[in-house]
Amino acid sequence: MFNLNQKTPGEIEMIIAGRIREIRRRRKISQKRLSEKSGVSLGSLKRFEQRGEISLRSLIKIAIALGIEDELTALFEEVPFLSIEEIINGNY
Repeated sequence: MFNLNQKTPGEIEMIIAGRIREIRRRRKISQKRLSEKSGVSLGSLKRFEQRGEISLRSLIKIAIALGIEDELTALFEEVPFLSIEEIINGNY
């Protein structure tokens, strides 16, 4: 079944990049400073903010540098069951 409202991977990447950029700006941290603080190259950080492209490891480093790593570790924490079968399979 195809969901017309389903976002593409590229759209999700851009949403995440936009949120990180907003947090960085809200905290008045330059790209250069965040690059230094996170250990992620300035080029990688710029590419992430412009195109959403980044490795998971670099995203984690940026989150730690911004003090928002708990949001990443909570990712997929409360995923709802989609069916009775899933509930049964989830009870090992």
